[in-house]
Formats: sequence, C-alpha cells, structure tokens
Amino acid sequence: MTDHSSIPILTYGPLYPYLDDGLARRFAVHALAADADPDALPPEAREARALVSFGSVGASAAIMDALPKLEMIGLFSVGYDKVDVDHARAKGIRVTNTPDVLTDDVADLAVGLLYATVRNIAANDRMVRAGDWARGVKPPLCGRVTGKRIGILGLGRIGRAIARRLEPVAGEIIYHSRRAVADTTCRYVADPLDFARQSDVVIVATSGGPEARGLVDAAMLDALGPEGVIINISRGSVIDEDALVAALGERRIAGAGLDVFANEPHVPEALLEMDHVVLQPHQGSATVETRKAMADLVLANLDAWAAGEPLLTPVV
Repeated sequence: MTDHSSIPILTYGPLYPYLDDGLARRFAVHALAADADPDALPPEAREARALVSFGSVGASAAIMDALPKLEMIGLFSVGYDKVDVDHARAKGIRVTNTPDVLTDDVADLAVGLLYATVRNIAANDRMVRAGDWARGVKPPLCGRVTGKRIGILGLGRIGRAIARRLEPVAGEIIYHSRRAVADTTCRYVADPLDFARQSDVVIVATSGGPEARGLVDAAMLDALGPEGVIINISRGSVIDEDALVAALGERRIAGAGLDVFANEPHVPEALLEMDHVVLQPHQGSATVETRKAMADLVLANLDAWAAGEPLLTPVV
C-alpha cells in the first residue's frame, strides 16, 4: 500500500466498508452525502483532488465545477452513465470505472432472473410460505427455458458472458447492438423490432447513458409479445418504465425479471403486486468476492493516478 495521506479526496455518497478503509489508509478523506448541495460544500471538500463514488451516484457537471482542484473521478462500478463524461473531458478530469471484475456475477444474476421468472420461482415460494399449497391450492403451470430463443440486447462483456451460460440450453441466441460484433456464434439482428419479434426472451445487457435511454419502448415490448419475457440487469433507464408497467399490467408480455429501475431505490408500486415479475434491489455485482475486486481496482487506479502512472481502466 502506498501512503498518499497528503492528498485530499472526496467520497461522494455511500460506498463499501472495505473500500472506505482502503481510502482512509491512503488519503486524506472527506465524506460527502450523495444529496449534498454542490453550491454549499464545506471548504475542506473543495480541496479534493479526486472524487470516489458509486455508479448510481456518479458525478454531475455541478459537483465537478464545485471542486476546482479535481483531477480524477474513481467509480465503484462499471456503469458511468451518471457521470457527465463530456464535462469531465472538457475540464481535463480523468474518469475510471471497474470493468471485467463484475462480469461473471452480473451474468449469473441475469440467468438466475431468467429461470426465476420463466419458472415462477418467486411466486411459488410466496405461495408455499403463505400456506396456500398446504391448503390445496395448485400453482399454475409455467414456461420452460430449454429450447427458447434468447435475445441479448448488447453483446459486450456481460452480454457475451450471459450467452456462454445459456448456449447449452437455448434453442438459439440472437443479439442486437449498434453494429455486429466479431467472434461470436450468436446471430445478429440489425432491426430492434425484428430482434424483439424473433425473441422468446430479451435480456437487456447494453450499457446505459443518454443514447440508450428508452431503447426498449412500447413498440419493442409489443414486438416481444404476450409469450415474451424481459430481463434487465443493465440500467433502469434503458427500458421505458411506464411502457413496461403497462405491458405487464395488460399481459402484453408474459413477465419480467428486473434488477434495475429508473428511479432507484423507488420501484413502481404496480410492479410490487405482480406475481409474474421478479424484483431485485440492484444486486448484479453484490457478492463479497466481486465487491472486493471492484474496490481493489478503484484503489489501484487511485494509486496509479497519485503516482503519476497510467490508469488501469480509464473511461476518460
């Protein structure tokens, strides 16, 4: 471990105890709440040369402008859609994230949500716990995963890891992205509506950001159809949440498995009452092993920056 105790940094919102401890042993740390007013920061916060935040908090243009000495933003996430990257680039502020180390766990959760949704696992668990099975209630028959045509929206690191897990059971795996990718046996479908129409299940694994906002809209959900299932482990903003709630409520799609939402931690009230929806509190990377690996990568990037060395995983 390198001692950079003379360098002031800012933690922005809640992080992770292991990461907090690693930062405190290296730097002069000032903690700031995620809802702090950028125009009312204490003087010690304004001295920060680096900012560390979780992906759901990110870093706005306002917080960057409030930190005149800011040189680096270290994200404790792979997603950086909550960071104003263009503003950071214009101000010469470096940005890092934590790719790769969380790929397997997010892919595992996507597959878990798929099975939980299609096989009614969560709804059946609730039925048993409520005593309905013991009282003679028969659970409805469910669908099957084996043989389904799985559509993956975004065949990046996580999308490829999902595909590898499902290849042994899927009838076919297709994908849609801005362009076809090399070195895959998955079939590319260029038109998003045709992609949804051909899919029995759509797994949303694309990166977030303004260009992906509302990518899955009412038209795509209608193309998926009344037998179709959607799984989202990407960002809540990628799906038009109002359109999704309406499609589920009207049974225009068969079900959904959701780890992410548009306005976390708030989940649309209507979804809470739907037995054909499986809900998770943004748990894609939430394993002990992965969160430690993510924290280690954040610390390694900060160590490199403080030492004037190349960053390990730069976004900007």
